Amino acid sequence: MSALLAFAGVAAMAQSEEELAKLADPAYAKWGDTPLERYNNVNRSSFLKEALQNKNYNEAASHYLYLVEHAPTAAESIYQRGEQVYLRKWAQQKTVATQRQMFDSVLMVYDHRLQYFGTTPEAKAEILDRRARQYAKYGKRDREGLREAFRLAIAADVDAMSAELAETVALYFANLVDDYKNDEVYADEVLAEYERLSPIYETITTENEPFKESFETAFGTSGVASCDNLETMFRKKLANDPNNLDVLNQAVALMGRAKCTCDFFFEITERQYALAPSANTAIFLAQGFQERGDLDKATNYLREALKTETESESRQNLLVQLGMVELASNRVSAAMQVAKEIQEIDEDNAYAYFLRAQCYAASGCQEAYWVAFDTMKKAEELFVEENLKEQAKTLAQAYAGRWPLSNDERFFMEGIKHGDTVTVPCGVAAGLKTTARFR
Repeated sequence: MSALLAFAGVAAMAQSEEELAKLADPAYAKWGDTPLERYNNVNRSSFLKEALQNKNYNEAASHYLYLVEHAPTAAESIYQRGEQVYLRKWAQQKTVATQRQMFDSVLMVYDHRLQYFGTTPEAKAEILDRRARQYAKYGKRDREGLREAFRLAIAADVDAMSAELAETVALYFANLVDDYKNDEVYADEVLAEYERLSPIYETITTENEPFKESFETAFGTSGVASCDNLETMFRKKLANDPNNLDVLNQAVALMGRAKCTCDFFFEITERQYALAPSANTAIFLAQGFQERGDLDKATNYLREALKTETESESRQNLLVQLGMVELASNRVSAAMQVAKEIQEIDEDNAYAYFLRAQCYAASGCQEAYWVAFDTMKKAEELFVEENLKEQAKTLAQAYAGRWPLSNDERFFMEGIKHGDTVTVPCGVAAGLKTTARFR
């Protein structure tokens, strides 16, 4: 037994001497000043890895702290493992206070790693970005610290032109909006950060589109984005560059989401449309101007939308809306022409009959009410929705109430009796044949 132990001791000594000789190479200088220091520190690094794997986190923490003191620049893996040690210790804590203490240790690891391995913009960005994300998971009770962590990460990402920037900004802004909703920050801070960060998304890659959408949605639903606040912000942005399409797109989207109806909103939407016409914007403007009572502009934008819309059902919908606006503007002939266009697409479109009937009723003579009644009854028959059926029925009854009385002198003198076929003499109904009816 003694001989075996002696042999083992000699073998271990020989192995240690061999390792010490190897560690004398200048390539291992980062592990210590002397071969013996390097030997001890390399072993400590192995012990850190093993303790972490074996879930001996207190032991692993002692190895980590030793290495930071004696070989801080030896390997970045020291800090990666140190982070895992303290995060796993964090998960073992039973109180908020001890979790906070343990997270402070996690932050300490990041400070060490940043000091010794954050020497390039790319490395600094990677470390601070990860630090901010871990803050959001493990240190989120410290709202001020979390916001500062993200601001540092964003600044580093910008300097390094990091691919993570778009996502990090979206994460930060979502947290900032949450803080505003919980009275942690004021509205002016959210507005200022939106203005500062939104240019980051001006040139955005396809894979980062969801982060841009998340950023804009967070702002749009924050409650900060009131029409007054948005007008103030975008007036300033557009003051020196009123035709900046990116800013106009952003302003229109946000003010539209906020359901703004101010003059400024319609002004910038019209400007956006002039620079980048689209059917959707034209329809939006038409509806807005119709609600504001500016029927001429509503008509113009509906006709603009029809220039580019080719899909059959969409064209019918636009024509129906146009016909109603023309009718409301008392342009009866124009409304009648629109009804004819609708029927060129679909002969049995209920709205076409609905429009026609009202045009006939506006023709200006009693005979026209006979045609209007028949046409509106056809619309009532074709409508599927009960509310529209009821509306058509009500109008038809109103037209019947305008039929001449049975003793009407003019029709008596002309010899026109109930059931006779007559030709309408007036308005857009002129020349149509109909059946005479009296009350």
